[in-house]
Amino acid sequence: MQEIEQLRALGDADRAAKMAARHKRDRETLGIAPAQLEPLVAGWRAALTPEERVALARTLWESDIHEARIAAAKLLLQARMRPDDDAWAAILEWAPAVDALDIADAVAAAGQRRLASDPARLGDLEPFMESRNPLQRRLLMTMTNHWAKMNHPKPADIAIRDRALEWAAHLHHDSNGAVRQAVAALLSDLARHDPERAAAWKPAEKVAEDQPDQPDQDPE
Repeated sequence: MQEIEQLRALGDADRAAKMAARHKRDRETLGIAPAQLEPLVAGWRAALTPEERVALARTLWESDIHEARIAAAKLLLQARMRPDDDAWAAILEWAPAVDALDIADAVAAAGQRRLASDPARLGDLEPFMESRNPLQRRLLMTMTNHWAKMNHPKPADIAIRDRALEWAAHLHHDSNGAVRQAVAALLSDLARHDPERAAAWKPAEKVAEDQPDQPDQDPE
């Protein structure tokens, strides 16, 4: 496949070995720096229709190459992407399999754009809070962080912000550090843009036993 070969051409074996050791996953890693990946994916996006972008994104994801999965999410980043129902469907399909922080954050960035284009999709994220995959729980906070940063939110934006804060209240005591970090980031951004709401926020009561997680692949 041409796009996979373009990715391989940018690989760095030494960087790949260090990345693979950090991720602790049996997945091919090419060792591509983010600064190299961005212009390559931007060129693909510009040359493809929305339907073609989604098709390529799915193929890249299924390759199970670390950087290809990041590239797959980046293909769905465009703010104005019509139609984008298939892009949103792909993001929902990928979420349970996210198992590295940089992949998770790339998926979250794409998901945030697709949520902004149709906020009614927020309800699709509700099951994420009960996922056994901690990085899927993290997606709740990172996908909705945009609304914590708004200086002049409309009533509909405030409703989304409040829903994200409800999820944050339950995830505040999460057993996984990556999830707690995302909650803290959302609250920190909110404190800068809506200090009164941030001051009024309270975490939910801690449950007696934490939900079991899949093994962590990144340090807490």
